[in-house]
Amino acid sequence: MHPKALLEAASDLVLRVLRLDHPADAVVSHFFREHRGLGPRERATLAETAYAVLRRKPLYEHLARSGTGGRERRLAILGFAAPRDFLKQALNEAEKKWLDACDAAIAAGELPEACRHNLPAWLVEPLRQQLGGEFDALAQALLQAAPLDLRVNTMLQKRELAAQELKALGFDSTPTPHSPWGLRLAGKPALTRLAPFQQGRIEVQDEGSQLLALLLDARRGEMVTDFCAGAGGKTLAIGAAMRSTGRLYAFDVSAHRLDALKPRLKRSGLSNVHPVAIAHERDERIKRLAGKMDRVLVDAPCSGLGTLRRNPDLKWRQSPASVAELVAKQQAILQSAARLLKPGGRLVYATCSLLTDENEAIAAAFGNQHPDFAPLSVADLLTGLKLADAAALCTPDGAFLRLWPHRHGTDGFFAAAWQRAG
Repeated sequence: MHPKALLEAASDLVLRVLRLDHPADAVVSHFFREHRGLGPRERATLAETAYAVLRRKPLYEHLARSGTGGRERRLAILGFAAPRDFLKQALNEAEKKWLDACDAAIAAGELPEACRHNLPAWLVEPLRQQLGGEFDALAQALLQAAPLDLRVNTMLQKRELAAQELKALGFDSTPTPHSPWGLRLAGKPALTRLAPFQQGRIEVQDEGSQLLALLLDARRGEMVTDFCAGAGGKTLAIGAAMRSTGRLYAFDVSAHRLDALKPRLKRSGLSNVHPVAIAHERDERIKRLAGKMDRVLVDAPCSGLGTLRRNPDLKWRQSPASVAELVAKQQAILQSAARLLKPGGRLVYATCSLLTDENEAIAAAFGNQHPDFAPLSVADLLTGLKLADAAALCTPDGAFLRLWPHRHGTDGFFAAAWQRAG
C-alpha cells in the first residue's frame, strides 16, 4: 500500500479508537474485517499506530496543536508505526517540518509532566502514593508494548521440549523468570497456525496470570472452581495442574466468553473442566455447590489497569466512578464465591488492577467480615512451590502477591489467599 493510502487508513482507525465507545482491540478487529485486502505488515502498522496514539494521547494531543490538517491525521502522523522516511512520503513539506520539530521537542524532554507519564490525572496520585520514587519507572513501563508470553501445557509437553519445537519452527524463546510453565517469545509472531498451538501444547498467557493459577495450587482429584473464568486462560492452567482429574467448574456470567473457552478446551486435552454460564453471583447452581469446593479462584472483574501495556484505551475508558462500581461488584462476588469452599479449603482473590481500592482494601474488608477465613502468606505459599525469588513477587510483609510491569516484566496483578477454618 502506498504511504499516503496507509496514512489515510491510519487516520480513520485513530478516529474510531479515540471514540472510546468500544474496547480498542474490538475496534481494530472490526476495522480489519472491513478492509480484508490489507496485508500482515499493513495490519501491524495500523494496529501499532492506533495503540501508540492511545498510549501517548496527552503527548500527541499537546504536539498536534501546532500542526495543520485534521486532528486524527496529525495524531496518526505522530504515532505512525513505520520508519520516518516511509512516513514522509505521505506528507507535504509543511507537515515534514512540523514532524521534525515535534521529534526535536520530544528528544529535548522539555514537556509538561502529563506528556511524560501519559496517564489520566485521577490515576496519578493513587499510583504515586503506592510507589513513591518508582512512579516514573512504572509510567514508562506502561508505555511499552507487553511481551508475548506462552504457557506450556505440561500435561502434553515439557517446557524444554516446547522451546526446542518453537526453535525448530524459527521462533526464539526464553523461560519466564518465575513461572515454571512459561516461555517468553521474541517479537509478536502469529501462532494460531502452528502445530504446537493447534494441538494444545502452548497457549498465550501472561506470566503473571500463570502465577495466579500456581498460587491456587489445585491438586489431583479435587473439586475446584474458577469463579470468573472468562475465556478460560487460568481455567486451562488449573486443569493441567490437576492432570485432568477431579472436577473443575468454570463459572462466568457471560456465555459468550465461555464459548471462547470451548475450542481452547478441545485443544488442551482436558476432560475435567465444566463450563457453566450463571445469571449472577447468587445463581442457584452456585448455591447447590456451597461447602463442596477444595479450591476457589476469584479473578474478579476489575478496571484492568494492570494491563495498560496491552490495553492502553482502558486508562481513558475507566474513571473513579467506574472503579467505585467495580469495587461494589468485587465485594459481592468474593462474598458469594467464599460460600463454595469446604473447611480447610483455599480461596484466592485476584485482579489485574494496580489500585489499592480493588486489591488490599477488598482483602481487608473480606477478612474483617469473615473471621473463619484465615489469611495465608502468599510469599510462604510461593516459596513452598519453589518459585524463584518468591518474596520479590509480594508485598513487603509477604501477605499479598503484587506484580508490577516495571519490576517484574508482567502485567500488574494482585492476589490474596485464605484458608477456611475446619
